[in-house]
Amino acid sequence: MHNWLLPEYIEDVLPRDAARIESMRAAVLELFRVHGYELVMPPLMEYMESLLSGTGRDMELQTFKVVDQLSGRLMGVRADITPQVARIDAHLLNRQGVTRLCYAGAVMHALPAGSSSARECLQVGAEVYGDASVESDIEIQRLMLKALAVAGQAPVQLDLGHVAIFRALIERGGLAPELEADLFQALQGKDLPSLRTMTRGLDAATRRALEGLPGLYGGREVLTEARRCLPAYPEIGRALDDLEAIQARLDSEVAGVGFDLADLRGYHYHTGVVFAAYASAFPQAIALGGRYDQIGRAFGRARPATGFSMDLRQIAPMTPFAERPPGVLVPEAAKAHPERARLDEAVDRLRARGEVVVMELPGHREARGELNCDRQLRFRDGEWVLDGLDPGA
Repeated sequence: MHNWLLPEYIEDVLPRDAARIESMRAAVLELFRVHGYELVMPPLMEYMESLLSGTGRDMELQTFKVVDQLSGRLMGVRADITPQVARIDAHLLNRQGVTRLCYAGAVMHALPAGSSSARECLQVGAEVYGDASVESDIEIQRLMLKALAVAGQAPVQLDLGHVAIFRALIERGGLAPELEADLFQALQGKDLPSLRTMTRGLDAATRRALEGLPGLYGGREVLTEARRCLPAYPEIGRALDDLEAIQARLDSEVAGVGFDLADLRGYHYHTGVVFAAYASAFPQAIALGGRYDQIGRAFGRARPATGFSMDLRQIAPMTPFAERPPGVLVPEAAKAHPERARLDEAVDRLRARGEVVVMELPGHREARGELNCDRQLRFRDGEWVLDGLDPGA
C-alpha cells in the first residue's frame, strides 16, 4: 500500500471545490450574522463526557477517541458541534433571554453515514436557546431554507416529524424501557411484522396507535388522519398543532411539505419537532434539525433549544459555481524594472479591487498557462497598465 493513500471515506478538497466551499461558508455565515446569530468556535476535541452530554449516547459510536497525553483522560474528536454550543450557552454565556448562536467547523465521523458519505464534514449550523414556542422552530427552519438558497439549493422538500408523539404513547402506555428501545428500532425500520409482535400485550389504544404510526406519512392529510386514529392526549394534540402551524407558515417557501410521524431520528436527542430538507439531485437529506430542550441539562441549564445543521462538503458538488475569473500576471522581468516601487503600488490597487495578481517566480515562464492569468502588468507611457498576456514574453 502506498503511504500517501488516504483512509476510506477521507478525501482531499482540491482548489476548485475548496473555493466553492469557502464561498458558501462565508455567504452562509454572513446570512446568519444579519439575522442576529453570533458566531462561536468550539474546540475540535473535548473530554468524552462533555461531547456526549445531552445526546443520549447517540454520538458515541461516531466519535474518534484518543487518550489525552496531559491528563490521561479519554478525549474525543467532535462528531457534532451542537452539544458544544449547548455547553457554551449553558455554562459560559449564562444569558437569561433568547440567545442565537451559529458555527462552522470540521467534524469527524468514525463511520460513514452512507456509501457515498465522507467521514470528515464541514458542519455549519445555527441554534436558538431560551424559547420554547413554535415561533423559534419556524424561525430556525426559515433560516435553514435561506441558508440552503444561499448555497444554491432552492427550492427544497421539507419533511417534518415530532418525537413527542411516540414519547407520549410510551409514557401513557407505561411501557418498559426495554420494549421502548425495541419499538424504536422497529419504527425506524418500518418493520410492521415486528411491531405487531411487540405490541401484542399492550392496551388496545396504544397498540393501534403504535401500529398505525408507520403509515402516517405523506402530505397534510397525514395530520387529519393522525387526529382521527391517535389517542386524544394533550401532548399529541400540541404536537400536531405545531406541525400544522409550521406547514401553514412555510408551505409557500418550499417545493413541498411532507410529514412522517414515525421518523424518530435522534429520538434520545430531540424532544419535539424534527425536520429534514431534501434536494431533488441528492437521495440523502442536505440539512437536518429539530428541537432538543434537554441538551443543556448536563451543563447546569436545560434551556429550550432548536437548531439545524448542514454539511457544506456534501452540498458543494451539487451547487452551481462561478469559475474564478482569470488573474493578472506580474512577469518576472518586471520586478527588476527601475519603477518597481510604482509596480508594487499598482499591484496593491488591483488586489484592493479584488483582482488576483500573481507574481511570477524565476525560471517558470513556460508554465504560465497553469496560473490562470489572462492579463499582465506592463510599463508603458510612464505608468504600469494592464495589457493582454503574452505567454512567451
